[in-house]
Amino acid sequence: MSSRDVNDYIQEGIHGSRRVNPDEQRRFLGTFRERVLIALTKEQVMKKGTYPEVEEMIKKYPDAHLLVNGLIGHQAVSEYTRLASENGIHAQRVTDHDSNTDIGLLLASDKAVDNEEIFIEDEKSEEQETEKKPSFFQRLFGQ
Repeated sequence: MSSRDVNDYIQEGIHGSRRVNPDEQRRFLGTFRERVLIALTKEQVMKKGTYPEVEEMIKKYPDAHLLVNGLIGHQAVSEYTRLASENGIHAQRVTDHDSNTDIGLLLASDKAVDNEEIFIEDEKSEEQETEKKPSFFQRLFGQ
């Protein structure tokens, strides 16, 4: 007989089955970070157009699946879901009102891929570079 007792069954009935790394799964739209091929933040998804890096990964990994944050409007993700559909990749909207994630969408594999860099870094524009405000100490000491 297993080492589980009645209390384990009751707790599972009340709270659902135990999940491995629940915080990680909440952040990465229900999957594990080790399975993520590429990810975009909500702000990146809201930008006009698509990121070429995402398009490359969609074409490179036809067995992957696209997970889209369900709290983002359809219009913002429609180009990505269309691109996935054209390449035979299943896109799924994930809505978890209990999680507060910065992820807008991600492309994930069914197996661990352990990509070191999964986020796309946006290049800073010249305006952002010149808008750097002096720190409190720079203003205080005039440096």
